[in-house]
Amino acid sequence: MTSATATFSTPAAPPEPASPGRRPRLLVSCPDRPGIVAAVASFLREAGANITHSAQYSTDPHDGVFFLRVQFELDASAEDFAAFKRAFDTEVADRFGMTWTLADAAHPKRMAVLVSRYDHCLLDVLWRWRRGELHANIAVVISNHEDLREDVEAFGLPFVHVPVEKGRKAEAEARQLEVLQEYGPVEVVVLARYMQVLSGEFLERVGTPVINIHHSFLPAFAGAGPYQRAKDRGVKLVGATAHYVTEDLDAGPIIEQDVVRVSHENDAPTLERLGADIERVVFARAVQWHCEDRVLVHGNTTVVF
Repeated sequence: MTSATATFSTPAAPPEPASPGRRPRLLVSCPDRPGIVAAVASFLREAGANITHSAQYSTDPHDGVFFLRVQFELDASAEDFAAFKRAFDTEVADRFGMTWTLADAAHPKRMAVLVSRYDHCLLDVLWRWRRGELHANIAVVISNHEDLREDVEAFGLPFVHVPVEKGRKAEAEARQLEVLQEYGPVEVVVLARYMQVLSGEFLERVGTPVINIHHSFLPAFAGAGPYQRAKDRGVKLVGATAHYVTEDLDAGPIIEQDVVRVSHENDAPTLERLGADIERVVFARAVQWHCEDRVLVHGNTTVVF
């Protein structure tokens, strides 16, 4: 196992479609003030764009933060689209102090999956991907165990085994970064019950959002063994949480959560079985919403349109 480093640059633009028709998604966050929506709408109108969906939210209309998601259609070549983005930056974004991204819905995000031995979240995502329900292209599945190779390869996807040996985690993460570079560039990494804690160095170097599914209704029962601890506590609900990964264990911005009602008669294995159903649904929602550019991070929270 090598310890070679890997670095990431901005993902290359996908091949141009035969038609110049685009379906961009604009995400904006900025200090709230009058005129933001009008300025964005006027700019799009002047550019010949047709708005097909718009949603907005303000934490406080007087001195809060404003969030906006706009999807629109635009006939533009690659050169014209680049000019469109430059113009938006100088004419609108600079004026309002915006943090903004612009992604084309015609090009699904390129995604990598990390998994260990549990298969339920992985297989659910692969099934949705194969049915065309997941707005992403899965580039590679990486696992620290060989158990799920046959399942993944049955979907026609590459499976790469990167063992994480005791005392050699840094080497394993370096190899994972090499694999992501080999099959990249990727725009999001998802952890489908990957039972290893990622280091801060890995998160910094991967250069793309990482989404995790936790088998608990965070912040309750963070860490390992939540179902037994939930049973010991006598909970009446068990749930799952999908969140962005940060250096703080199981404490990143939450994207989605859900619960199922349980009773005193349920033992820990039953709670785990019931929880697995919630995990895969919550995970799929979070991944889909991210791939559809519906999530804006605000501090340690999210706004999901």
